[in-house]
Parts: sequence; C-alpha cells; structure tokens
Amino acid sequence: MTKTRVLIIDDSALVRSLLTEIVNREPDLEAIGAAPDPLVAREMIRAMNPDVLTLDIEMPRMDGLDFLERLMRLRPTPVVMVSTLTERGADATFKALELGAIDFVSKPRLGIAAGLNELAHDICEKIRAASKVRMHRHVQPGAPRADGVHPQVKRAPVQYSRISTEKLIAIGASTGGTEAIREVITALPADSPAVLITQHMPPGFTRSFAARLDGLCKMTVTEARDGERVLPGHVYVAPGDRHMKLIRSGANYVIALDDGAPVNRHRPSVDVLFRSVAEVAGQNALGVMLTGMGRDGAAAMLEMKQAGAFNIAQDEATCVVFGMPREAISCGGVDEVLPITGIAERLQSRLTEMGAAHRV
Repeated sequence: MTKTRVLIIDDSALVRSLLTEIVNREPDLEAIGAAPDPLVAREMIRAMNPDVLTLDIEMPRMDGLDFLERLMRLRPTPVVMVSTLTERGADATFKALELGAIDFVSKPRLGIAAGLNELAHDICEKIRAASKVRMHRHVQPGAPRADGVHPQVKRAPVQYSRISTEKLIAIGASTGGTEAIREVITALPADSPAVLITQHMPPGFTRSFAARLDGLCKMTVTEARDGERVLPGHVYVAPGDRHMKLIRSGANYVIALDDGAPVNRHRPSVDVLFRSVAEVAGQNALGVMLTGMGRDGAAAMLEMKQAGAFNIAQDEATCVVFGMPREAISCGGVDEVLPITGIAERLQSRLTEMGAAHRV
C-alpha cells in the first residue's frame, strides 16, 4: 500500500507530537516529519516532497497565511489548516481557504491532547480528502464581475415580486464548500429568492463565515436564528452545531433550529435541511449540492426531486471533493450537473422559467 506522506507544521511541540501519533496510527498515512515554523518547513518540503501539509496559522518567523500564499503561488500542495476556535482564528481560517487551503481542523485552546484525539478521525479523513485534490497555482478571488459590480457593493432598495417570494434555494456543501458557496452566492442578484445553506462547519465558525459572505454579496447574509421568517434577498447559514429546517407558519417560510443527534455524522446535516425543503417548499424549491466528502444530503435531494424541486450538482472537475455530488447524482436526485461557475446563472434562468410556467 502506498501511504499518503504528511508533513506537520506547528510551533507547539505537543501538537506536533499528537498529530504525528494520530497520523501514524492509520495504515494508509505516514507523518514523514514535523516542522516548528514555515522556514524549517520550506526546506523539509524541498527535501521530502510531502503529499499533504497540516499547517498552523499563528507561528514564529513567518505567519502561516504568508507561508500559505507563497506555497500556493510557487509550489501548490494540499493543506489542511489547524486553527484555534476563536473569532480571530475563524477569520484567519477563511482567509486560508480563500488562499487555497483544502480544509481545516479546530484546535482546542484547552485540553489539547484530549481534544485532538477526539478529532482524530476527522483529521485523518480530511488529510485523505486533501491528498486526492488536483492542485493548481492559486489566484485570489475578489475581482469585479463581468457586470461591473464589485462583490462588496449591494444593490438596494429592491422590490420583490410575488413569484420571487414563493421560491427558495437550498444549498449543501462540505469540504471545499466555503469557496464554492462564495462563487455561487456572490453571483446572485439582490432580489434573489431566499437561500438556505448547510455547510459542514464546527460551532464558532459559521457566524464569521456568514459575515464574510455578507461583505461580498449583493444579498444579505446572516447566521440563521430559530423562528425567524425567511425573506427573499437574504441568505441563511446553518449554525455550526444545530440542524436547520424549513417550516411554514401560515403563508410564510420560517427557520427552525434544533439540537437533534447528528445525521450522517454531521450537525448541521444537509439531509435534514433538504428533507424539510422537500416537505415544505416542494416544486417551489431549487436544490444545489456542492463539493464535499461523504453522502450527506444525497437521499434527501432525491426526496426534493420527487417533490418537484429542480436540483443541480457541481461537476467533478470543479469540486475539491466529488463525494456528495457524486452520491446525489448516483441516487437519481440531480437534474443537471454543472461547473461551479455556471450554477448561479442556471439558477437564475431556471427561476425565470418557473415564473413563466406559473403565469401560464
């Protein structure tokens, strides 16, 4: 068996030791070295040519983000970030994902040994997923779009039509999803139907993720709150430790959050969101399955289609990990498979078709 060769970069000797032990317990993984800072890591990368790096953000001699930016520009290598669970850590993590990191692990501030060992399975799964990614030299996002509108400029005020208020977009994603979601959401106009997003993410990160998206989008993006009415022109991100469901109160869509058991090992779960959308929105819904590891959401996306929803999956070529879209396609829940750059445009054209059909 050919093992995935992992280089660990962290200024903490304890973390380096723990991650080395976690990786080496797996028969298909091997920790080939551990570096205390990016300058040492740079020489080790040249000498050892690792398959995957784990990288801390706050380190001496060179910041992890500076190192990552240079790495992705000069020698693209799959990277799993190791981030502290703080607001500052969350912001830095999303910057790292923009720079080209594949995924991240939340490093506990207290009880590091126990905390990392509890995360051992997820750490190794993320390393495996990262090892399968085809890397390319990374170009940072943020350029103005073809319509001349910079992502940070919102259009307002907006008059919502009766058609748009009835429609709803539901998005599910996991590994690689933060950048895929950004690609889709920033291309949607301010008067789009409401968008509900379940992205696999730990608690403490989703609020920062929503705030980051809000600064880039024409729509208003927030972390979802239990009991709030779902409005067009708004994007709702499921909190990192709660399932998000769509329910109806009279004529209105409403968000319901709950602390139920993980589904498909995840809370929030895409299956939970999509199943509720199938039940409540039916043919008024559009579903989108983006990059991610595993099969969460596949079965419920089929339920959405059977209820009359129109569903899109991201194609393999533009996915970081083609697991969740592949499973949704395989079970028959997908109407169209598109590259990430074509999904927002297709959503808008489909909404136009749905409006025309409604008026006939």
